[in-house]
Amino acid sequence: MTPAQASGLIYAPLADWAQFRGEALAVQSGSQSLTFAALHASVSQRAATLGQQRAPATVLVNSELPLIQRMVDFLGIIASGRCAAVADPDWPDAIRRSVQAALPDAPSDMSAAQPLSPFYVGYTSGSTGIPKGFRRHHQSWAESFRVCLEAFGPDASACILAPGRDSHSLFLFGMLLGLWTGGGVVMQERFSASAALETLRSGQTPALITAPSQLVLMLDVARHKSLAPIEAVRLIMISGARWMRNRTAELRALFPKARIVEFYGASETSFIAWMDTDESTPAAVVGSPFLNVELQIREAPGEDTAGLIYVRSPMLFMDYVGEAHDATAALRDGDWLSVRDLGTLDAQGRLCLAGRQNRMIVTQGKNLFAEELESVLEAHPAIAQASVHGMEDARRGARVVAIIHWADGASTHDAIPQPPTALQLVVWCKQHLEAFKSPRKFYVSANWPRTSSGKTDHPKLAHRLQQLDSQTATDSPCLIPLP
Repeated sequence: MTPAQASGLIYAPLADWAQFRGEALAVQSGSQSLTFAALHASVSQRAATLGQQRAPATVLVNSELPLIQRMVDFLGIIASGRCAAVADPDWPDAIRRSVQAALPDAPSDMSAAQPLSPFYVGYTSGSTGIPKGFRRHHQSWAESFRVCLEAFGPDASACILAPGRDSHSLFLFGMLLGLWTGGGVVMQERFSASAALETLRSGQTPALITAPSQLVLMLDVARHKSLAPIEAVRLIMISGARWMRNRTAELRALFPKARIVEFYGASETSFIAWMDTDESTPAAVVGSPFLNVELQIREAPGEDTAGLIYVRSPMLFMDYVGEAHDATAALRDGDWLSVRDLGTLDAQGRLCLAGRQNRMIVTQGKNLFAEELESVLEAHPAIAQASVHGMEDARRGARVVAIIHWADGASTHDAIPQPPTALQLVVWCKQHLEAFKSPRKFYVSANWPRTSSGKTDHPKLAHRLQQLDSQTATDSPCLIPLP
């Protein structure tokens, strides 16, 4: 670790890389790129301008700029000793105004940044409809970078492809990791599976940080184009949602020389647990805790088999910005934090994730985690995506229904002549789960909504479901189109 990295300040290594690797690629997005020397010069200029303008302690990154310029803006803000808030370019004006109004308006004291000074405000969805701002200090991510290299090895310090926006903390983490290590980063303003595959094949980016939905699209493109294996990739880091492990063999065939790791965490916690991917591992297992992470499973009201997952580590967030007192906000107990995920520890000490507390469905007096059934459905060769919901039911408390999106082809499976029937899907579910967890209604959505970070937009699907479900009285297994 260099002295600049050891300082605990996220931007500090830039000066070293500008001096010792000045002509090496630092950032690239599309046809635009900057060397470390050029990036450091631009960042220093932006920091000086903010000082002259006497900008406040927290500054919103200009989301109207192209991605590479947003990175300069972000780094310039934090190099000036301030905290950078990162908006989503797709936010409506009303959301942007609400977020801006909630930012602290205290003036900057212009003192030098310290490891525990805030450097970043990111945003995650909340139950109120207004994004929750979470605030991070330098040390929390500097420690995350350190433990990333410790767990995933030296390939994590290579040039990295981060094919997502800076407004998604997973990809921002990947971007800053590439700059912190000196490996550099290639970014995408809008994800393109074909462009990502071309970049990976070029050998420019031996490391990839990605969400499962992106990998699935890359696998589909590679299959449709009958692409040859890509041997230049040495490390694939997967997070943001559950990886569909039934497609691991296909992923290994496409990237035969890559180490493939999954990691579990949250915007408020950074890393929690990780594992080398293994298709034989049960879907609930998310891995062993990182070496600097402690876990506790605490009793959760109304839950017999799983408890609330509490985490203690040096990587936890500082606090929320603005109003974040809703059912999705994290719970604190001294040094311990829970993001309301429920789980257990198995005999090997691995963390097993049951699901998010606010997605638990009580049906027939028993608890069902939506994520558990979604994993079973997505393991079916005909199903690409699934979203599970509980509909109000006088007899059962909640009736379990599923919204599904058919797979585009059969991946490594034989060709599917026609989609399965509802009864066949019921049988599939009962082969893997207790009978009460099997839905009888399957709504088929041709257009699958996603959040800006690429995750399934469950609230949007639930909204589409409400009116249609009330019009469908049958209790027999059925497939119903969802407009």
